[in-house]
Amino acid sequence: MKGLKKTRRIQIILVTLGALILSTGLIGYAMKDGINLFRSPSQVQSDPPAEGEIFRLGGLVEVGSLVRGQGDKITFTITDSSQTVPVVYQGVLPDLFAEGAGVVALGQMEGNVFVAAPDGILAKHDETYMPKEVVDALKEQGVYVEPTQ
Repeated sequence: MKGLKKTRRIQIILVTLGALILSTGLIGYAMKDGINLFRSPSQVQSDPPAEGEIFRLGGLVEVGSLVRGQGDKITFTITDSSQTVPVVYQGVLPDLFAEGAGVVALGQMEGNVFVAAPDGILAKHDETYMPKEVVDALKEQGVYVEPTQ
């Protein structure tokens, strides 16, 4: 009788452990596509992303680089004051998108051009806000200036 209880207890522990390992693996696999790394233009130039890797590119929209093409195709350049990355976007830009303003774009590199996903452009939401990743990257480059109130 004692041997049967011990065997049953070990079986339950092994089944539970197997289910835990399986569920952890499935959660990790499901989150694989949901994790997007942030990179500045300098990081993209020094350590190019893998082919087809989706990531967030952040910095400032370079002044004078915004070009509206035919239809809703838009090209501009994101800079961190030391490197630049050309961006192509197909869609409607956020109302607060402007040259010289902070921006984060979600997409992937195709050659030397960053292709932003539809609805993949995030712009600042007021005159003092800039995404934390952009501020950190600009501070790292030594070009960040605190906004005045």
